[in-house]
Amino acid sequence: MLKGKKVALTTVEKEDLETMRLWRNNEEFRKHFREYRELDRESQDKWYREKVLADDRTLMFAVRDLETNELVGVCGLCYINWVHRHADLSLYIGWQNSYIDDAGFAEDACQVLFQYAFGELNLHKIWTEIYEFDVKKYELYTQLGFKLDGLLRDNYFYDGRWWDSRILSILSDHGSHS
Repeated sequence: MLKGKKVALTTVEKEDLETMRLWRNNEEFRKHFREYRELDRESQDKWYREKVLADDRTLMFAVRDLETNELVGVCGLCYINWVHRHADLSLYIGWQNSYIDDAGFAEDACQVLFQYAFGELNLHKIWTEIYEFDVKKYELYTQLGFKLDGLLRDNYFYDGRWWDSRILSILSDHGSHS
């Protein structure tokens, strides 16, 4: 277990999967994900078996309220490249259907995850792709020190129009080498 000020990052347990699937299938959340289709139980179980339990390039965590132990979200590192020491960030908070909450769970989860990724795993960079309409996540990530690496123009079609994708990253030293 990894502890922050508001959250604990714990292993994803089989009993967490149904709640996670419901959050993941929430239409307001789903528009932010690269995988836009709804997940059925079989797909969720396959993801759990093949990615969470068996893939050393994926480290997923249940985000739990430190005071109540309630499952409030999910975060993790995906597509970990152990040679070049970078990973893709995954994060959402299902608590009160917030996606990115104002109570500080998302921020604390990121800080705990970054400390683990940079301090324990010795990763150099954490990157992510977010769509331009994902304002709450963009504000959170820039507040945490992410920088814009690039823009993929008209990369995502949603709600009858094209949206850009932002590629963001944070480095282990939080500095810039450009």
